[in-house]
Amino acid sequence: MTTPQAVPVEVGRPEPGPWIRRNRVTDSALFPVIEKLEAGERLGFEDGVTLFRSHDLQTIGMLANRVREAKNGNAAYFNVNRHINHTNVCVTGCTFCAFAKKPKEEGAYRMSIDEIVRKAVPGPGQRWEEIHIVGGLDPGFTFEDCLKMLRGIKAVNPNVHLKTLTLVEVDYYARRERKSPEDILAALRDAGMGSLPGGGAEIIAEDLRKKICPHKITGERWLELAGIAHRMGIRSNCTMLYGHIESIEDRVDHLLRLRDLQDETGGFMAFIPLQFNKENTIYADLPEVTGDDNLKTLAVSRLLFDNIDHVKVYWIMVGLKMAQAALWYGADDIDGTVVEERITHDAGAKTPKGARLEDLLHLIRRAGRTPIERDSTYNIRQVYA
Repeated sequence: MTTPQAVPVEVGRPEPGPWIRRNRVTDSALFPVIEKLEAGERLGFEDGVTLFRSHDLQTIGMLANRVREAKNGNAAYFNVNRHINHTNVCVTGCTFCAFAKKPKEEGAYRMSIDEIVRKAVPGPGQRWEEIHIVGGLDPGFTFEDCLKMLRGIKAVNPNVHLKTLTLVEVDYYARRERKSPEDILAALRDAGMGSLPGGGAEIIAEDLRKKICPHKITGERWLELAGIAHRMGIRSNCTMLYGHIESIEDRVDHLLRLRDLQDETGGFMAFIPLQFNKENTIYADLPEVTGDDNLKTLAVSRLLFDNIDHVKVYWIMVGLKMAQAALWYGADDIDGTVVEERITHDAGAKTPKGARLEDLLHLIRRAGRTPIERDSTYNIRQVYA
């Protein structure tokens, strides 16, 4: 057996603490971050940048896993869900989006209410505990259509949880209807909405947002709307789109802005980093997002978000095998069965469009975690041995 080599200490740096001495930290720039974590101190902006710039993925993963297990033990959460993307017609024109189409453009579609409702009925041997509904900002799909959609689904599947409409869609309908966001959210809740997804946040930094989504609501507006929903008692998730033209500093700023809002409202249930898929966009020549970036983004998020209980790996973007590894790099949630996701696949994703329950159970168990089926607000439905 070889004896581990001592960790090199740079001149002027403090003597490494107990955790560092026990583990093979290859990047001494991480020492101050580790000491903060050991002391129970909150990490700041520079700590986040240091973590993202470090190549010591193993240490970052170990640190994130400690936090993950302190919060959630060996659990790997998932739910049994399906997606409905009811329209891809959108007037926003985000440069990173391969899903959206202009009205009358080839490939544009808009489902009828009857078609949407039919999709909400599970087939033989199927069940869905959650239906995730998001779409484009479609002038031909009115707010009354949204309410009919939710009421129709509830009529045929009354016990299903509806996680529906991004905050971008909420703002769109508030402006179209000349109503307050509170009025729109209240009407959606009365029609059956149970919670909000986290989409539309992208990257909050306005200079970057002007390049990737210049006609979408501002980052400040997204945060404002999330705060309104939370104060109304409507829970939501939050996201970050990474791997395009953002900087490391943009990522850390984004994460800390979300953390600040969570300090105020406590309304975010989970954070979901979303890997950018570049095909069929103007960014098709960018390098592919790498596996180490996927794992590091999850891990750094887990370390910065001391006030959000769950970090979710969205397997539909990174793949099921990468999602397995992510369960040891800070993620405690693998999303769900999904079924018929379109947005990511229009951008070239090669992952399946859905997963069977038995596949998720197998992957989680093989990763050495305990599969736990949850509902949409993280109440435990079933623990699988």
